Amino acid sequence: MAGILAAQTIQPAQPAHTSQSTAPDTGAAASDPPSFIPPPIAIVPLDSKIKGAANLVTGTLQAWNGRAYIASSGTITAGADTAQVTLPHRGTLRICASTTVKLAADSSVPAGETPGLLMALDHGAIETSFATGRNADVVLTPDFRILIGGPGASELKVRLGEGGDTCIDNPGANAPYVVVTSLFDSGLYRVQPGQRVMFQHGSLREVVDEEKEPCGCPAAPANPAANEFPLAQSEGLAPTPAPKMAPRQPGGLSSQATQPLIYTSSDHAAQTAQLPEPPAAAPAQVKPPAPAKKKQPGVFARIGHFFRRLFGAE
Repeated sequence: MAGILAAQTIQPAQPAHTSQSTAPDTGAAASDPPSFIPPPIAIVPLDSKIKGAANLVTGTLQAWNGRAYIASSGTITAGADTAQVTLPHRGTLRICASTTVKLAADSSVPAGETPGLLMALDHGAIETSFATGRNADVVLTPDFRILIGGPGASELKVRLGEGGDTCIDNPGANAPYVVVTSLFDSGLYRVQPGQRVMFQHGSLREVVDEEKEPCGCPAAPANPAANEFPLAQSEGLAPTPAPKMAPRQPGGLSSQATQPLIYTSSDHAAQTAQLPEPPAAAPAQVKPPAPAKKKQPGVFARIGHFFRRLFGAE
């Protein structure tokens, strides 16, 4: 048995223990379920062989056939998976992984009527899928009182985040009347059918009326084995594909050297982008050719010039 149960005021139909549940040896038929007056408000699977089994169930309950039958109040804690809680004659309450929900029926309802259900949680998320009736149901968080009016079909999803952030999704064509009031401030907010809102920091004054993220249980990956490095890929640290090697040439040497593994970070790229470009090289200066030296007259030219002046030839 995956769950652990504790009976407080109702004697269990079988001993409470953590091993496989079996019917008590009291002479009663093993197929006879426990009898409640009034009927139980919730049925929670405990055996790990049953889909949606809870991790821990306490309260006024009876255990039978691997399930806990909560009479009027109890606490349910989901384990690593979503716990599927059956609400008799109404529908289902899904308690998301690692979430604890306290359930209680409205004791002021007259006999014969289906009582409203109080669902209190201080972390995690829940998803409702049940019919609403004359008596309203209430989801209680550390900051808000969320009233689910009827009649209708409630598919309400509530998720509590850090710092009091509260996400509420009210989908469906027959969505019920949902009113959110603060436990500390005045005022109220009506979540319309088909509307998904986020109350930031647990305040009715900080509302995102078109929340993009889902409000219910996180979706499980379709194929968890398909991604061997989910965190690395989400952080941009996926392993670099191995470089392609060029075909080897005769003689055992590659015609192209293997490219080295290069690590590139965003910070390094930003710093590189801020570096100034190197100045362009100055063009080479070409020296003009030196002027040719004037040829000096030789000794015989000077003698000839002297005789021409002497005889008046010049």
